[in-house]
Amino acid sequence: MQKHISSAAIMAMEKQERVHFINSLGGFKSVALVGTVDNEGKTNLAVFSSLIHIGANPPLMALIFRPSPPERNTLNNLLETGFYTLNHINETIYQQAHQTSARYEKGVSEFDETGLTPEYKNNFKVPFVKESLVQIGMAFREKIDITVNNTIMIIGEIVQVYFPENCLGNDGFIDLEKADTITCSGLDSYHTTKRLDRLSYAKPDKALTSIL
Repeated sequence: MQKHISSAAIMAMEKQERVHFINSLGGFKSVALVGTVDNEGKTNLAVFSSLIHIGANPPLMALIFRPSPPERNTLNNLLETGFYTLNHINETIYQQAHQTSARYEKGVSEFDETGLTPEYKNNFKVPFVKESLVQIGMAFREKIDITVNNTIMIIGEIVQVYFPENCLGNDGFIDLEKADTITCSGLDSYHTTKRLDRLSYAKPDKALTSIL
């Protein structure tokens, strides 16, 4: 039996109940640790479940930032330096990743507080998370103000990628299960995945086939 909830009932929910309800409705989401640094070299690390694929040419991804205040150190840092990193979360670090959602004071590094390790390489000025198996270096490209709820979309371009060599297929597909990448639902529920299949390119006059 299905339960029906109207928009009026949603808005009548207690705030935290509504937050959990709406955040979980969208289904499973990408979740990543966003690494930044300010111009004084102070690092910041924050978990985000709003990562969106924008396009492949150029290779773009977006993040959604909630309204300020409170102060958004991640947003301030990436706008200040023009760079940030996206680091996939795996089973060994998901609890540390979740802890980065705590509101630490400015100047306090979530790397230090959670025991995760900042990793600098190939002259990229922003730290990756060493414990992450899939690491993406991003360059800021566009800031879009979303007026309907005062959130901000940040669009960045992929400029560096690191991942285990055995995860890359001949057709360019990255097998994230081999990299132990996890997903999430809502704000606090973390999940491993099990692939059902990979299917052929869909055409009106051609039957689908498995390409595994």
